[in-house]
Amino acid sequence: MKITYYGHSCFSANINGKNILFDPYITQNSLASHIDVDNIKTDYIFISHAHYDHIFDAIRIAKNTGAKVIGNFEIYLWLTKNGVENAFPMNPGGKFAFDFGTVKCVFAQHSSSFDDGTYGGIASGFVISSSEGNFYYSGDAALSLDMKLVVDFVQPDFAVFPIGDLLTMGVEEAIAAAKLIGVSHVMGVHYDTFGFIVLDKEKALNDFKNNGLQLHLPEIGSTIEL
Repeated sequence: MKITYYGHSCFSANINGKNILFDPYITQNSLASHIDVDNIKTDYIFISHAHYDHIFDAIRIAKNTGAKVIGNFEIYLWLTKNGVENAFPMNPGGKFAFDFGTVKCVFAQHSSSFDDGTYGGIASGFVISSSEGNFYYSGDAALSLDMKLVVDFVQPDFAVFPIGDLLTMGVEEAIAAAKLIGVSHVMGVHYDTFGFIVLDKEKALNDFKNNGLQLHLPEIGSTIEL
């Protein structure tokens, strides 16, 4: 499966000919200044929660592309009020069969609010299963035993976890989460964007390796295969 990283927690997966974008936060990220957000082509946008560093470019990209935008019910209402015509609600516990595969929305232990401080609904993660492979994107979830429930529905081939610590899981917790769900490959996100979540990449890579796991840290704008 081809994964393109756009910085922070934003990435896309190409699955069965469809581009699926997650948590678009690009234009306000100085590390991603070389990314032209208006050239991003996507068919779907999944939003894990309402914090600005996960939704900032969602409306812009949705209006540029006509993509279907999926988030919890509160995010769905926010999108609709802001002129997104192709918004679609999905709360933890639910699943839906899209034309690229099936997505199950799962609980993410994390806060969620819009930039003005209003309630942003429950934070979520997503488990994607398709004929081209399966993966789990946890959103900004803290390490939780709830993650063990993921494999009751599908066994992921890899996971996408935050590793920047402080506001989300750090490296140690991401390693534990990988072991909980039985994956050996993890793509790390939610690091370096802000000064208080700068990652020691060499140490992180070695920590994963010492636990028999492989951490993937693609350059912003690059595409890897997982």
